[in-house]
Amino acid sequence: MFALDAQSPIPLVQQIVEGFRELIRAGVLRPGAKVPSIRQFAHAHGVSVYTVVDAYDRLVALGYLVSRPQLGFFVRHREDAPTLATSGSPSQYHFDSMWYLRRVFENRNLRLKPGCGWLPHDWLFGDGVRRSLRALAAQEVDLGGYGEPKGYTPLRQLVRDLLAEQEIALSRDQVLLTHGSSQAMDLVARRLVRPGDAVLVDEPGYPNLLFSLRFLGARLIGVPRTPWGWDLATLEARIAEHAPKVLFTQPRLHSPTGSVANLAQLHRLLQLAERHGLRIVENDIYADLDPEPRPSLASLDQLQRVVYIGSFSKTVSPNLRVGFVAAHPEVLEDLAQLKMISGLTSSEFAERLTFGALTDGRWRKHLRSLRQRLAAAQQAAAERLQRLGFELFAQPGAGMFLWARHPAIDNASTLAYQAAEHDILLGPGHLFGLDLAPSPWLRFNVAFCDDEALWSFLVSATAGTCAVR
Repeated sequence: MFALDAQSPIPLVQQIVEGFRELIRAGVLRPGAKVPSIRQFAHAHGVSVYTVVDAYDRLVALGYLVSRPQLGFFVRHREDAPTLATSGSPSQYHFDSMWYLRRVFENRNLRLKPGCGWLPHDWLFGDGVRRSLRALAAQEVDLGGYGEPKGYTPLRQLVRDLLAEQEIALSRDQVLLTHGSSQAMDLVARRLVRPGDAVLVDEPGYPNLLFSLRFLGARLIGVPRTPWGWDLATLEARIAEHAPKVLFTQPRLHSPTGSVANLAQLHRLLQLAERHGLRIVENDIYADLDPEPRPSLASLDQLQRVVYIGSFSKTVSPNLRVGFVAAHPEVLEDLAQLKMISGLTSSEFAERLTFGALTDGRWRKHLRSLRQRLAAAQQAAAERLQRLGFELFAQPGAGMFLWARHPAIDNASTLAYQAAEHDILLGPGHLFGLDLAPSPWLRFNVAFCDDEALWSFLVSATAGTCAVR
């Protein structure tokens, strides 16, 4: 097929990718042809299975291969051989890219999960959920209907009150409960984005959102993050060049970088939005993890241009899948209709259960304890990463994430596959990029960074005993 050179300065993963690309371009491998399985290729060429997984993943993401469950990998039918970085075609990012994300990022079977995006189960409000469940079981709850289209009314009222504490003034009719923040973002994207639209997104950004927008046919325009917010000069230049209609962003405790936009940045962003007719979608799902009473874009704008998204999944329970969106009445009514069209109503049972947990007398105490615990974990993880020579993008002192890179690591995805062999899930930076290109950055979830096995692995990797270049 083609030979690999272990002595070449070109990484083996890149050699495999280029080898298959040349065979496909030359017509040696035709559309529909099955390629060797991962284990077959690894055995035949004497390389690690994880090296081949990385290469095949990239070929899938680039549109050269397609994965068929239980069958293997096949050469994809391609009309114009687009690349992931240059094409805005929604079909290119269909199930193959989502398979890529699931395969690399959502492997929950590994014992250690410092690359994941959720909190450990014993950090959540499990006691409150259990008390709410017992109380709910004692009530005569009507489970025969679908519930209210906008969601359980008492919980919407409570969300309104909680947002009022953040100085966002609205009525309960401006709140729509959703099946987690993911459904909220999907509904907002379908309301605001049309095929071919230029859409601004944080760079790096949230993988599920990026895939969703690509599927809708959006042209993604990156807005580089800085430790204090955004690169506003680049943002303004890209607004002038691309005339986007909407910006999806996460000002507070941003995933993956952990950065927080300061007040001056928020004001400037809203000025640019006003001047250029830009709608802003503010993803604030980590607000409850922030010990500081910071302003949000929604509080400064009062939902005129800003659509605000929140969630209780991060602090109560991910399995309950209860999120919400708050918006101007006209936008909110459209979102409610889209919600009905796509799935009728959200789960009133989950919303009642969440309402009971949030109105539990120990909820606010839980939040205070959680914030303190995260602050301590932030400090401990930051200190250990820096002692190993990692550069930190930002040190928020709050929230779940640190974004870091090491001078000995050129490609974090290679390190992530090696970590998997040690039962460790890492969050390599390419997952958060617009083009899935190799990246030296890693996202660390500080709540999962207290196991010495992680640090032993990182010591070996950064000392050069693991091949990470």
